[in-house]
Amino acid sequence: MELRHFRYVIAVAEELNFGRAAERLNMSQPPLSHQIRLLEEELGVKLFERTKRRVQITEAGIRLVDEARKVLAQVDRAAKVTSRSDKGELAHLTIGMSWERTVMVESLRMFGQRYPEVHVDLQRLPQAQLFRGLVEARLDVGFTLGTSRREATLIYETLAWEPLVVGLPPDHRLVRAERLPLRALAKEPYIMFERERNPGLYDEIIAVCRNAGFSLNAMHEVDSVDSGMALVAAGLGIALFPTAAEDTHRDGIVFRPLEARALKMESVMVYRRGVPSDVVRVFLDFVRTVNKKTAARR
Repeated sequence: MELRHFRYVIAVAEELNFGRAAERLNMSQPPLSHQIRLLEEELGVKLFERTKRRVQITEAGIRLVDEARKVLAQVDRAAKVTSRSDKGELAHLTIGMSWERTVMVESLRMFGQRYPEVHVDLQRLPQAQLFRGLVEARLDVGFTLGTSRREATLIYETLAWEPLVVGLPPDHRLVRAERLPLRALAKEPYIMFERERNPGLYDEIIAVCRNAGFSLNAMHEVDSVDSGMALVAAGLGIALFPTAAEDTHRDGIVFRPLEARALKMESVMVYRRGVPSDVVRVFLDFVRTVNKKTAARR
């Protein structure tokens, strides 16, 4: 099996027509059909069902196409890295985040000052996509909140355990209290974060409230901390935020701690097991140094 076979299969799967696929690949149809048949014989599976009127991809074909796209993406990435090295660029660092902490921002600032030639690609992603990107080597480092489900191929390095605080509109009656009991949330219109973004945060909030004897009155759902703060500021409800949200203070929102501090979320830095590249290793060291200084100040 060669890389060209992957391109052949992907083209046929996307066109579902051997003639159009061959034209797209700048080849004639008979050789393309022959190569697909040889590949099917080599793998011992049927990749496409063919009739005079239509071409339909099989389940085995779908699986092969998924894997082929991953392989070709990795090959393309390797080619780009090689090209950048030839042009004198030191390296490329791809970071995913589903939760933004000041530690990450400060680490990037210091890293960028020290190594301005390194190209940094920062992506905001739902937690599930972030973990998948790390496993598939499309991301080098990830920043997110902790979750009980952990990939064996990844290392999860705790940065902090952050108590959750309540975000309130400035004119809300609960603002008068310095600390709030958890049950104060019971009858309030609540702004919930989408579970896909951070399953750990979502499940922890639901579980702790259930253990306290009530369910949240979830009126709205948002996909980010910024969106949650915007709805709170608009007076549409209240929400729980990790403490670090106070660092990105927004006008029109007041934070209050919970009395028992029963809700805490783990903030983690995630990367693949094994020996990291030089640029990843250096960046990880920057994050650890900044995090230690931040913890000391607190």
